[in-house]
Amino acid sequence: MNATFSFTVNTKQANTHLLACLLPAIPYLQPEQWQSLLLGRQGKQDGKDDQGHIEVDGEIVHADVLLSIGQLVSYTINDYQEAEVDCAWSQVWSNDEIVAIHKPANLPVNRTTRNVYNTLIQLLRRESPWLDAHLLHRLDLETSGLILIAKNNALARQYQSKLGTLIKRKIYRAVVIGKPEWEVNDFTCDLSTLDESLGGSRDKSAIRSQMHVVPPGEGKESRTLFRCLSSKVKEGKSYSLIECELFTGRKHQIRAQLSYLGHPIVGDKIYSNGGEFYLKRLDKTLTQADHERLITPHHLLHAYEMHLFNLWQSEVEQAEAIIIRDDDFPESWGIIGF
Repeated sequence: MNATFSFTVNTKQANTHLLACLLPAIPYLQPEQWQSLLLGRQGKQDGKDDQGHIEVDGEIVHADVLLSIGQLVSYTINDYQEAEVDCAWSQVWSNDEIVAIHKPANLPVNRTTRNVYNTLIQLLRRESPWLDAHLLHRLDLETSGLILIAKNNALARQYQSKLGTLIKRKIYRAVVIGKPEWEVNDFTCDLSTLDESLGGSRDKSAIRSQMHVVPPGEGKESRTLFRCLSSKVKEGKSYSLIECELFTGRKHQIRAQLSYLGHPIVGDKIYSNGGEFYLKRLDKTLTQADHERLITPHHLLHAYEMHLFNLWQSEVEQAEAIIIRDDDFPESWGIIGF
């Protein structure tokens, strides 16, 4: 496919040369490839060739020009290839400043080592009226559901500093393996990448991003209120639907805690089966038998509900929260029957 990217020069990029801004844009495009893309067109009649082209304010450029704030830089790369993802985002709620978006499972929110073009933020900038859309927070790659977006960079800076005030409640739903002995579990622990059970040294786990429950004071305090909504048996195995209300927002908090409690999320490649399938995915060695053991193509965790403090109304009206729900659960949830 031919992929076109664009960005508006901000204050940090102003008075910087074009190549210096482009080099970080696609991490696996080498400097000499950018040089070729920029400087190698001069013999072409229309300024383009089969590789692609770079434009500043709609004009094709052939020099490493100095950029000014507000300029629109676009670059097209022909025959661009990256991993296929589910691009079917949708708008759930919005006002004049922020938007609540449904993110499909397996769609990265921003660029990864495998995806730069088809990410949630790039899709929004290409397909929505919000050409300068910015994330207010993140969701893991395989997590589906609600995510808040600011309509431009200035609004993102404004709301990121008061996100804790804006979001009053954040509730997820997950399908886990097994049936908990509890109906309600208000669970608090410390989480860290330091695996204290292995001597307290970093990365004893082969998975660098994996979070572990550690002794109090040796990690970040993490609290989630879990409620078991229902359970069922399928092909001789028990599964449960769990509501998860976050009171802190640590990395992989719900996934790590549920795994520690003995009920990993269905399809979780890091926190079930000892992380075996995450490592195999990295090595691209997942087999059909592995996929059958995982049951679903992604983990079954969904950002279901948000309660927003109504910052845009009078003090009297602010008492009533804005409640947003995303009932668009991925089809994979039907494999278990929830």
